[in-house]
Amino acid sequence: MVTPDLEKMEYQTSDGKPNVAVLTDRTPDALKLSGRAVLLTSAISALFLILNYTPLWHTDLWGHLGYGRWIAEHGQLPETEPLMPLAEGVRIIDTAWFGQYLGFRVFDRWGPSGIQFLYGLCIAGCAALVSGSLYRRTGQVWIALFSVFLLLWIEYQQIIIVRPQLGGMFCFALVFVLATTSRWRKWTPALIAGVFVIWANVHGSFLVGLAMLGALTVGRFVDVLKTSRSFKLAFSESRVRQLLYAFEFSAVACLVNPYGIGIYGEVLAISSNANLESLIEWEPLTFRMKQGQAAACLATLLIFAYRMTPRRITVGEILLLFGLGGATLWISRFIVWWGIIAAYYFGLHASAIWRVWINGRPQPAKRSGGYAVACLGLIWIGFAYTPFGGIVIHGPPKDPERVEADFRKQVSKTTPIDAAEYLREHPPVGQIFNIYEWGDYLLWAGPKDLQVFVASHAHLIPEEIWQDYLEISRAGANWSTKLDRYGVNTIVLYRSKQAALIQRLEAASEKWKQVYIDDRAVIFERLKPITDQTAPNDQAVTKHSEFASDLPELKS
Repeated sequence: MVTPDLEKMEYQTSDGKPNVAVLTDRTPDALKLSGRAVLLTSAISALFLILNYTPLWHTDLWGHLGYGRWIAEHGQLPETEPLMPLAEGVRIIDTAWFGQYLGFRVFDRWGPSGIQFLYGLCIAGCAALVSGSLYRRTGQVWIALFSVFLLLWIEYQQIIIVRPQLGGMFCFALVFVLATTSRWRKWTPALIAGVFVIWANVHGSFLVGLAMLGALTVGRFVDVLKTSRSFKLAFSESRVRQLLYAFEFSAVACLVNPYGIGIYGEVLAISSNANLESLIEWEPLTFRMKQGQAAACLATLLIFAYRMTPRRITVGEILLLFGLGGATLWISRFIVWWGIIAAYYFGLHASAIWRVWINGRPQPAKRSGGYAVACLGLIWIGFAYTPFGGIVIHGPPKDPERVEADFRKQVSKTTPIDAAEYLREHPPVGQIFNIYEWGDYLLWAGPKDLQVFVASHAHLIPEEIWQDYLEISRAGANWSTKLDRYGVNTIVLYRSKQAALIQRLEAASEKWKQVYIDDRAVIFERLKPITDQTAPNDQAVTKHSEFASDLPELKS
């Protein structure tokens, strides 16, 4: 038994001060972390920092911000296409309305830094969910980090573009981690349903999430049925019921949206839109694509992992891998969802193989409150050193020249900043023709009520107009006639992508003149602008409300 004098000597030094060497870590066990967790947090924080300095892409983002601005200004959702005059009257089902509105409010308050912050949160959040779940299940931080590397490698062509789909990607990863956790709580189905309430108003990919929950439910039922050989026991098994409840609650939760149950049919109909056939991300996945090559490498790793794994293979993971894999082969954009599943299950089985090779599980890592404090410090550093963190802590820059310089650094080099500025200083008369990829930014940064020809929401453009756009862009046989037909007076082109059309316009110097050029863009103007009085008799109307009832309902 330790006497009071000895205890006093243990906890105090000879001069009566506390003995630091024997201080007790009183951090609750649930909050203690390990050195491996510090390593994982360091990697995710570094990824988050890099993403916050990644330039914003020049396509979809500005269109979604434009819709968010329209919603904020009008206080309601648009019923018909509000931004593209040639698509006026086409009904719009804006499934991404909340993400668009949130993005605009963030941009309006914090500028591009706020969007970069949301971008980093979505992607680093996905990486944290996948790696954190793998680390908890395997105890091997290097497996978790390698799986994140595979995930980013296979997804990078999709995640480089800031759009509401990234919010759907984060929701997918969150629901998947919650649904596959080894310890379910009573509130887990309700939490999953809550995620779907947000998801259904951020991006139409919530249907993929419901399919994922359905596959996990069916897979678990089949696994239990194979073991018990009893339908009754399989239906009554706790995890089967939990997954089924989560699926049912989530399907109902998705109805909490401005369009009600009709949103299901609208989301399913998008893939049948003929305009999307011209976009590469809606094409089948092939080896010619870099993401196709990455997917082939990961699929090869999965084949070896499943051949060698000592771990039991569940029916749910097979359904997910083959189901989403088949969808990805059909439409390459589905690689967003397959990549998360594939990277996760590769990490899970690679860890099991590694344990066999080393003949045992890794030793439990020492946990302490000090490591938890270190992780919090790393998270704070990851926030404070971002452009957004700098604005929050120190305030936004006041110098207009500094703001302009920062903006140019925060957007991609192919963003037509100077061309849009020229258009603001010299507002075009009537209809313009523009490259598809720049339509969104020209709407966002160009003069008010700019009549762009097309923008990135191709599914909202009437098919005839879309086909005419493609023919003009390729400098087809009737390119000049079609420009006359639409009353185009100004043309904004991307020099490196539309060289043939630029050559045709330069050759037609009796009709067109070059008024602006930089290293990216070139602008032509018609020498004799077409007005309502001078328009040809067969000129296409720029407002399509009179035949909108004959068009299929489209969505964004």
